[in-house]
Amino acid sequence: MNKDEIFYAMALTRLTNFNYQQALELYKAAGSAQALYEHRHDIGDMIDNSTPRLVEALKDWSDGMKRAEYELKFMEEHQIRALTLTDDNYPQRLCECSDAPIVLYYKGNADLNQAKIVSIVGTRRITTYGQDLIRRFIADLKTYCPQVLIVSGLAYGVDINAHRQALENGYPTIGVLAHGLDQIYPYHHRDTAVKMLNQGGLLTEFMSQTNADKPNFVRRNRIVAGMADAIILVESAEKGGGLITCEIAQSYNRAVFAFPGNVTAEFSKGCNNLIRDNGAGLISNAKDFVNAMSWQDEARRQQALSEGIERNLFPDLTPEEKQVIDLLKEINDLQLNILSVKTGITIGQLTALLFQLEMKGVVKPLAGGMYHLLL
Repeated sequence: MNKDEIFYAMALTRLTNFNYQQALELYKAAGSAQALYEHRHDIGDMIDNSTPRLVEALKDWSDGMKRAEYELKFMEEHQIRALTLTDDNYPQRLCECSDAPIVLYYKGNADLNQAKIVSIVGTRRITTYGQDLIRRFIADLKTYCPQVLIVSGLAYGVDINAHRQALENGYPTIGVLAHGLDQIYPYHHRDTAVKMLNQGGLLTEFMSQTNADKPNFVRRNRIVAGMADAIILVESAEKGGGLITCEIAQSYNRAVFAFPGNVTAEFSKGCNNLIRDNGAGLISNAKDFVNAMSWQDEARRQQALSEGIERNLFPDLTPEEKQVIDLLKEINDLQLNILSVKTGITIGQLTALLFQLEMKGVVKPLAGGMYHLLL
């Protein structure tokens, strides 16, 4: 990754006073953070509809660059990676979102673009019922889909239970933080966070020395929602952060599911209401979820691979079609933009190729813009 681009992207986030949507719009308009810096004195000619206030604000990068220099040293000392929008390791699903962070700070070993990513959210005041739901769901999901990345926010309640059950079942799990990587909040989850570094990781858009202030949790929630294929609400009161995450996920066209509960239970009201209002699909177990996501072929595919059964080459394939199939053989169920990045085929060409493969009965489209290679 271009170190200069990382540096200028980090400085840009400070320059825009953490207005992430504005930072993203500027980034996309210029093509890179470095280009914004190089054209800081003629930004009005480069970006349409730029206001005099914005033009003036983008002239002086000194404070942002000073802060970026400090952060780069901290990252080097603690083996932290910075991922910008142009980095292949940046969560590609998140790139689709209008308020995606232009820089993420990451420490861990999980693939942030794994074929299947599920975010599990809910109340911090989890009940025994919620704990049992998470334990059974993740254990059963493992039998259907052995390779899934579990995402949550490392908070009390549903979050930490999701992370711990993922670790217990051999799933990688990512904790999205509302602060910098120089601390763990809450501190009581430190031991779990350390384990996650070797079986998943920690991800944040915040530089070090950023505290876990209340607004940061809402900002954090959009990453939890945006980087996943589906969001599952386990338990929630009538209002809460889990419901906010689900609302954000809906705006991103992500699949949203919720477990129902007793109509008199305080921490089932949010789930029940969301299901009632058609804001979430009702699930009672992992099988419901897998069927709703059209992931039910995964178990059969894994069994076939374990038994050494090879797919036969499909007839009448062009070299480009074979390239797509070979990639899906290696990593099944990929989104269109990830297929484009990994094959080097443009989105327009790839859309046409996938349509032809669908007509040939080779692939089928799934929810969330995913494509599945049929057995």
